Amino acid sequence: MSTQELNNGLMNYIQASPTPYHAVSNMVSELEAADFTSLVEGDHWKLEQGKGYFVTRSESSIIAFKTGSNDLADTGFHMTGAHTDSPCLKIKPQPEINRHQYSQLGVEVYGGVLLNPWFDRDLSMAGRVDYRDKQGVLCFVLVNFEQAVAVIPSLAIHLDLEANKQRSINAQTYLPVVLSQTFDQEKFSFREMLLTHITESLNIKDVDQVLSWDMRLYDVQAPALVGMNQEFISSARLDNLLSCYVGLQSLLASNDDYGSLLICSDHEEVGSVSASGAKSPFLESVLDRITEAISSTGAEAKRRMLDNSFFISVDNAHGIHPNFPDKHDDKHGPLLNKGPVIKINSNQRYATSTETSAFFRHLCASQEIPVQSFVVRNDMSCGSTIGPIVAGELGVKTLDIGVPTFAMHSIREMAGSRDPVYLETALTVFYNR
Repeated sequence: MSTQELNNGLMNYIQASPTPYHAVSNMVSELEAADFTSLVEGDHWKLEQGKGYFVTRSESSIIAFKTGSNDLADTGFHMTGAHTDSPCLKIKPQPEINRHQYSQLGVEVYGGVLLNPWFDRDLSMAGRVDYRDKQGVLCFVLVNFEQAVAVIPSLAIHLDLEANKQRSINAQTYLPVVLSQTFDQEKFSFREMLLTHITESLNIKDVDQVLSWDMRLYDVQAPALVGMNQEFISSARLDNLLSCYVGLQSLLASNDDYGSLLICSDHEEVGSVSASGAKSPFLESVLDRITEAISSTGAEAKRRMLDNSFFISVDNAHGIHPNFPDKHDDKHGPLLNKGPVIKINSNQRYATSTETSAFFRHLCASQEIPVQSFVVRNDMSCGSTIGPIVAGELGVKTLDIGVPTFAMHSIREMAGSRDPVYLETALTVFYNR
């Protein structure tokens, strides 16, 4: 795939995926178009060698895989993993705030949000809404308002003369969004607003009552190529929808010789402890069922399969910021557009080992793909990924890599426009060998 084609597809995917639910739904559409078969966890599975399948959990996590034409116990699975969630502001269960003739929504901070950039942005809302229909059946629908419907206005500097020196953000009192202006003590109901949107805009007429929701705010500004030579991608949710999209394209482009798998999990940004997170048994249960269905039977076959498997955790890395070079170790400051980054931590915050690092460097050298490395400064804390979780749960050889980015966890992040194709090439070769 060309750089332009991949980047255009990436930007379209991110724009169409404001929440993990939409991210998974859009992946499902691509997989179905590529003749992958949908599976349901509660059903009996009949799998065949040389076929592609996918299964979702909670509508926000997905596993897609090809069974390959070889015995999985002998070849193992070539696996990559990413996460579908991004730090954001989520709308509370009872969000209505009516004061000074403005209707506002109370929000909850999800994950490690960089809060300052959320002010004065054109915000929309999207997510999942669960409702009861007029026959008493519980249903759900994905909602996306698309247009700008809310804003978090800054306080004018005239009223806070120290704002540029020492303003800190109170997440409880500063972040309620302004949704509309109300007069004559009108009472605004978010539940009723959702009901109206579903019945009128989505044309679902049999809704009896909205019961609950997982709705998130997002910036409506579309992703864009920026820079004098368009060498950067600027977008929301690059962490980690870039990895999800590139991982999917690599899986689709791979051949059918080996067992290959992509897992994109929800809730990584809050620790992965959930029914659909990386710490759930989702991945292991799918591998168990694949092994039982198309490989040799028994525990030994599974252990052989896992020992011959390899997992690459793909999650964005911190590029060295030209204005803050002291935040990086002098020898480990990744540059945008210089290739994927191997993430290393001696305390196992990343799962990379010398063996898995060597394998990836050898793989990239065969395709003339540049490779970088990241090690956090000794006097700073280190983040983590799903890599150590998978390594610890499955005992499989694991590597942590990612595309270098600026402004991670901001409402708008930045990556190099050449790095996605470097990553896609590397992952496709990984699936094929």
